[in-house]
Amino acid sequence: MGRKRGLSIVVLVFLLLVGCAGVPVRDALKENLETPAGNIEGSEFTGIRYPFKVSAPAHWKMTTEFPDFLEKLGYGKPGPADKEQSELYVFNPDTQSNIQFDLTPADRYSVFSQEKIERLTTLATGSLKAEIEEDYGKDVQVEVAPTEPFSLKGVSYAGKKYVTYVLKGVKREQGWIYGFSEPYQIFILYMVLDKDAAKDGKDMNTILGSFELLQRK
Repeated sequence: MGRKRGLSIVVLVFLLLVGCAGVPVRDALKENLETPAGNIEGSEFTGIRYPFKVSAPAHWKMTTEFPDFLEKLGYGKPGPADKEQSELYVFNPDTQSNIQFDLTPADRYSVFSQEKIERLTTLATGSLKAEIEEDYGKDVQVEVAPTEPFSLKGVSYAGKKYVTYVLKGVKREQGWIYGFSEPYQIFILYMVLDKDAAKDGKDMNTILGSFELLQRK
């Protein structure tokens, strides 16, 4: 994930889940960053580190490497020692609208439900608003959309939330989707810029609709 505004959402949710006391509900599963994230063939990604696939419109780009332009949008470049690493970045090179996919193992003790997923998705809002104000000033007006359940293929529970704000005359929609399906947590971060917001928003829905968490064989 991005090391700055993007990762704060992930870290907040992840830390709320890690270390819960009680009886283990699953075996420990450790992330191995030495395993390649996956393969990209044309406009389709198939995961190796984690079992998921995504496709995108032909004019969008896919990469497993952090795109440098994301730093200008407020995301910090992850270092090799960082524990959280996005498996896939998808972006429109003309508008810089983008979406990031990160899967990570759930800890041994956490129990999930749709209600809990949506509650944690909502709790990420305060952290994001605080970082936007820190980066760009408290005069930035951040509008917060309601938390909604979200459907992802192969995913048991998921919630979505987003905020909108204007910087230098350009409107941004910045959102996140948090999901769980045994034994993985799914974090999806996205940003739609107002250069071609209607078309990029439609493309974003196509990309999210193509996401599928696969069963390990």
